[in-house]
Amino acid sequence: MMEPGEAVEPRAGDSDRDAVAERLRVAAGEGRIDLAELDERLGQTYRAKTYRELDVLVADLPELRPGITLADVAAVPETLVLKTTWQALKQVGPWPVPRRIIAETRTGHMTIDFTQAVCAHREITVEAACRSGWIKLILPADWAARIGPASTNTGHISNQAAVPAGPARPAVTVIVTGHPKPGHIRIKQQRRGRADE
Repeated sequence: MMEPGEAVEPRAGDSDRDAVAERLRVAAGEGRIDLAELDERLGQTYRAKTYRELDVLVADLPELRPGITLADVAAVPETLVLKTTWQALKQVGPWPVPRRIIAETRTGHMTIDFTQAVCAHREITVEAACRSGWIKLILPADWAARIGPASTNTGHISNQAAVPAGPARPAVTVIVTGHPKPGHIRIKQQRRGRADE
């Protein structure tokens, strides 16, 4: 029972708690908090009753990148399919990254640029296939890529963003299953604030 004159704190609703939970998952995907801390903060999120309690849980995290909203991240499908025949196709700018990407081209050129994307996952897969065209992936500096064991014609796959040796863990690991025949798949990494073209 409230006493007369007692300050009233605005109450948070389910949609507010869901929005904070998605922001925490994005932060974990970017390597800002580890999985144990994510679990702890998610538990506190769903127990929070006021906006003040929710604000504390994300006070040390940056805002989402311009052009991306929490609704965009929450609504992203599990799989993104990118296909072209002979045209050039680019997936660039701010975009939410799903767990799985299927990229296919015949004679066209495809660029998938992750440098401004928002990823809520620690690991994603890219299934890439090309004939005489090429597919290029551009990763942020703190991401890394690994060639999947089911890949074929690996001499036509260039990985310049390999997972580093040692205990350091990339913010996101991209597992690329590539099938270039006889095209090329190139994986590059952003350096010094610009994409390494």
